[in-house]
Amino acid sequence: MGWNGLRKGIRSKERLRVGFIEKDRQLIQDFMTPEIRSLDARLTAVEKRFPSLETRVDKRFDSLENKIERNQAQVLDTLHRMENYSQVLESLARVESKLQVA
Repeated sequence: MGWNGLRKGIRSKERLRVGFIEKDRQLIQDFMTPEIRSLDARLTAVEKRFPSLETRVDKRFDSLENKIERNQAQVLDTLHRMENYSQVLESLARVESKLQVA
């Protein structure tokens, strides 16, 4: 085998290797493309649901925030009444002590 024969042999092996690479690439593309499309469709569906979920969470948060504010107002009102009650009891105790002394 001469120089030309050796070059032809190398070229032939390179063509076979390129052919296998192309077949493998095509096989991967044939398998992966539908999977990628499926994942893309699922991701798109999730992305479409996100705004409505965000709106629902915002509404729920606002509702909870309003309840907290109402409860806080009730607690403060109750504390204020307890303070007034305590002042009334102190005044009553002073009056009772004066009545006992007299």
